[in-house]
Amino acid sequence: MNAATDSTMNALAAGADKPWWRHPLLWMVIGGPVAVMIASFVTFWLAWRSPDALVSPDYYREGVEINKALAAKKHLPALTGRNHAMTPAEDVPSVGRKAAP
Repeated sequence: MNAATDSTMNALAAGADKPWWRHPLLWMVIGGPVAVMIASFVTFWLAWRSPDALVSPDYYREGVEINKALAAKKHLPALTGRNHAMTPAEDVPSVGRKAAP
């Protein structure tokens, strides 16, 4: 055997006499699933502690009111254009650039 093989064998033999909890790779493998389990229990606790709000009993009427409000806002661009068409010429700001002072 050569020196490289001997050093590898010695390194493996040195690691083999350590107890299982002294290997850092083991804790990296175990740590991921344990972290996920803890996160799932925290999520379950948060969901159990604060339940969602119930739908209001008159949800249909509220929806109709929202639709009416949105329908009224649909005509706003036309009303805005009409108001600008009715603006007197002296109130309209000039489009050109002003000279720097």
